[in-house]
Amino acid sequence: MSQVLLPQSLQKDLPFTALAPMQDVTNLWFMKIIAHYGSPDYFFTEYFRVNDTSRLNCKILAAITENDTGRPVFAQMIGESIPDLVRTAQELCKYNIAGVDLNMGCPAPRIYRKNVGGGLLREPEKVERILGELRSTVNDKPLTVKMRVGFENTDNFYEILDIINRHNIDLLSLHGRTVKDMYHGVVKYDLIAEAVKRVDCPVMANGNINSAKTALEVLSQTGAAGVMVGRWAIGNPWLFNQIRQTLQGEAITPVPLVEVRNYIDRLWQTPTASTIPERARVGYLKMFLNYIALSVDAEGHFLRLMRQTSTEVEMFNLCDRIFLTEGTKTLALEPLVSV
Repeated sequence: MSQVLLPQSLQKDLPFTALAPMQDVTNLWFMKIIAHYGSPDYFFTEYFRVNDTSRLNCKILAAITENDTGRPVFAQMIGESIPDLVRTAQELCKYNIAGVDLNMGCPAPRIYRKNVGGGLLREPEKVERILGELRSTVNDKPLTVKMRVGFENTDNFYEILDIINRHNIDLLSLHGRTVKDMYHGVVKYDLIAEAVKRVDCPVMANGNINSAKTALEVLSQTGAAGVMVGRWAIGNPWLFNQIRQTLQGEAITPVPLVEVRNYIDRLWQTPTASTIPERARVGYLKMFLNYIALSVDAEGHFLRLMRQTSTEVEMFNLCDRIFLTEGTKTLALEPLVSV
């Protein structure tokens, strides 16, 4: 069986980019915000939970049915029950999706303990059965996989890559850490390079791609067909444009901090804002500000003060002080603080 063609990227001569799926972050609203600053080639939804009682989550489905970004959206599933994964894939294929993506990488303990997400990497035989059934179900759209290089070690890595080949997976997004590494430690880009050589489908490199410069280095080191960016796109929604500019040999357009302040306003003004208590909204915005802070203040003052705020007024007074007082200051092209 030959591979299904992936959707057209924005510029077909360039490596492609994707916004990594992040639960409670990459909803329709955030996709629209990212698109305002420069879309990636591909979006991936938050995961649809799949089990014997599951139904398609309406809020996640909106990222597909109401998406006006003009970019293809892959629908991601997480689960281990083969009949229910097949059923859900069939339901998803009725919508205007770019493809069906299986999550085999989520590192949250509450997820992998249920033997889903990254937990599947412990069971190559189970992966074989799941991908075999899904491939025979999803045959006119891309079937893609997002995974890590292993669970707590890389013992099963090559076996799972061979399974991916056997079932003609159309795209592999590979995070170069193990599940137990979570988001810490060195990313094994050398193993991503090994995967590029071993599998027949395009590979997207994922893991700590925090700047356009890093994206270029990772593409060069791994030979990957593209890069997938997660948390660092939260702190810098201009990153996909910056990657494209760098790939084309152009200088990156500086982002004044006043533009970052406008971005924070967009994040605050979610469609459901009026129904959410202020404290919860402040908490939600802090999740985003944690990443923005890493590119505006090397000493960590903003991060510390931001975490101490508890009201809208306190938070925005602080943001005004940091982002609006120095008119010439711009967003750093690389994070000033690493995580």
